[in-house]
This record gives sequence, structure tokens and C-alpha cells, in this order.
Amino acid sequence: MDTILSPLYYAVSWIIVQFHSFYSLIFDENSGAAWGLSIVSLVVLIRICLIPLFVKQIKSTRNMQALQPKMKAIQERYKSDKQRQSEEMMKLYKETGTNPLSSCLPILAQSPFFISLYQVLSHIANNQTVGVINQSLLESAQKAHIFGAPLAAKFLDTPEKIQSLGASVTDVRVVTVIMIVLMSASQFYTQRQLMTKNVDLTVKTPFMQQQKMLMYVFPIMFAVFGIGFPGFPVGVLLYWLTTNVWTMGQQMFVIRRNPTPGSKAFQERQERLRAKGKLKEDPAEVEARKAAEEARQNRQQPKRQSKSQRQTQPTGSKQAGGGQQPRRTRAGSGSSASGASGADASKKQSLEKKAPQDSKPKGGSSASGSRNAKSGQRKGQQRPKHPSKK
Repeated sequence: MDTILSPLYYAVSWIIVQFHSFYSLIFDENSGAAWGLSIVSLVVLIRICLIPLFVKQIKSTRNMQALQPKMKAIQERYKSDKQRQSEEMMKLYKETGTNPLSSCLPILAQSPFFISLYQVLSHIANNQTVGVINQSLLESAQKAHIFGAPLAAKFLDTPEKIQSLGASVTDVRVVTVIMIVLMSASQFYTQRQLMTKNVDLTVKTPFMQQQKMLMYVFPIMFAVFGIGFPGFPVGVLLYWLTTNVWTMGQQMFVIRRNPTPGSKAFQERQERLRAKGKLKEDPAEVEARKAAEEARQNRQQPKRQSKSQRQTQPTGSKQAGGGQQPRRTRAGSGSSASGASGADASKKQSLEKKAPQDSKPKGGSSASGSRNAKSGQRKGQQRPKHPSKK
């Protein structure tokens, strides 16, 4: 690894040494201010060079948000065919000019410098020269402390190693914990700002759920890596805290000046431009918005009634409308129904008495009648009705 990244070790160490030479004109060359500001300046220089990648990241994030409904439709359509689903996704990315990896470009581009700075500080902690840092610069960097913690010290370093760097265990652990908390908090706020202000709230997509998950995962991950394995030296924590603060400020600027359409930040920007008179709007839309606002203000809500009022009101209306009439109707209908059922019963009894006399066989007439009945059924004639229905 050292052989592959040795050119980057030279580049990073050379940049730090140049900035250290400049800040040594203002501060003591062995002070934490000179070396700490050199690391901060390294971050600023790298982030300035990465501004074009950051612009691509913003555009890619917006395009991914806009493509989420189409991507979801493709996933539903080719649910059982993963190969066709991937082909359609790549075709969609090509047609819209979207690269899913563009959102990760700034982090990927910073990773080599981050690893190089980590290795440079580790060499300083182990009293080893690296890159352009010779023995005199190595001794100067080892004496540099930030709030009592050496630049090369880690949270889990042994007391003997921390004492060899001229510091106490308490100072190192307090400073590292505070820096890790600030680093995680800045990462969380940056991601939350993106989710709450620069996302189209009218479209609910899985992309929003992924971003919400990353909002909680990244801070926890940095906290674990900063304290545990591999453990970040104080100089690396300073580097990462600085780049988080830079990202947060850069994102605030972009969200304020060029927000995503449909987001909360976009609405706030429209209101600012409207208040300054710089927003050109369609007169029909302005009139429709004013009419909707006036209708909302003039709308009267119905008066709220208590439970006793809601229960007494239907009772009074029943009494006013003549509540006794339904009772008489039900009684009359009951008597008529009982009379009709009595007449049907007497009629049924008389028909049952006559039925045995009619059903007696008379020679061959019964056989001919049965044949006629069968032929009638074959011709589609209807069956005779039941005696009770005549």
C-alpha cells in the first residue's frame, strides 16, 4: 500500500509543509496553530479543486430524484426479469444523461488524500519520516498540540505512547471525543438539511427513504471508526471536521441560490423573489392564488355542538313531524298482514281437500295425461302453478 500511495504521500506532505512554512511566519513553528492551520488549508485547497465534482453531484442527485417514479415503474414491470430490468435502467440513465455514481464523486475523490494524510500522521506518531517531512519537521510536528492533544494521538493509544508525545491521556480522549461528536453532528445536519429543504416533497420515492437512512448511518459510522478501529488521529479528525463544515456551508449556499423545484427551499426562494419584485409570474396564476387565499380566509367553520345537543335535536324533529303515525302504520300493516295470512290458510285447506278427489285415476286417461304432460314438457310448456298460487 505504501508503495502504491507513496506519490500521494509526497504530494500531501509537500502541501502541508508549504502551508506550515507560511503560518510559521505568524505563529511558532512548533505550535498546534501552525500545523493545524496547515491541515485546514489542505482541506480548503482540496475542496476548491473538487467544486466541479460537487456541481456534478448536485445535478446527479436532482436527476435521480426526478427519475425515481420511472425507475419504480421499471422495477414493477420487470420484477421477474432482473437482466431486462438492469438493461432498462441503463437505457434510462443513458437517455437522461444521469450517472448514479456522480453523487459519490466528491467522497471518492477525497479518499486518496484522506488515506494519505492518515498515513503521514501515523508515520509522525511512530517517529518515522515520510514524504518531504524530514527529521527536523518530524520533531516539530510531534510537539504540535491542539488543545493539549498531539496531532498524531488517537483515542485508544496507550498511556505510554501518549506520554512519549508529551500529553496526558485525559486531554487526548476529551479532545478526540469532542471532535468526533462535532464531526458526526455536522454530518447529520448536512444530510438532514438536504432531506428537509432540498427534496421535492410532492413525490414519495424509495430514494428519499435511502437518504433518510444514510442520514443516521453515516454519523454513527464515523463515530465508530473515529473511536474504535482503525481510530483517527487528532489531525485526521481535524481534517474530516473541516471538510464537513465546508460541505455544510457549500450546500447551504447551493440550496439557497439554486434549490430543487418543488422543495421547501424552492418555495422560500420564490417568496423572496416575489417580495423583491424580481419574480415574473403569470397574471392568471396570481389572481388564482389571491382568490384561493381570500376563500380560505372567508371560509366559516361549522359551529361545534355538544353531545347532548346532537342527541336532543333528532328527538325534537321526530316529535314535531308526528311520531305517532308510524306506530299506527305498523299496527295497521300488522293486522292486515295477519288477515291476509288467515285467508291464505283457509284457501289452502279447501284446496287440499279437493286435491285427493281430482287425483283419482280414471282408466287410460291417466296414462294419456302423463304422456301429454311429458310431451308438453318437451315442447317447453310451463308447469302448472301450485294450488296455493292460483
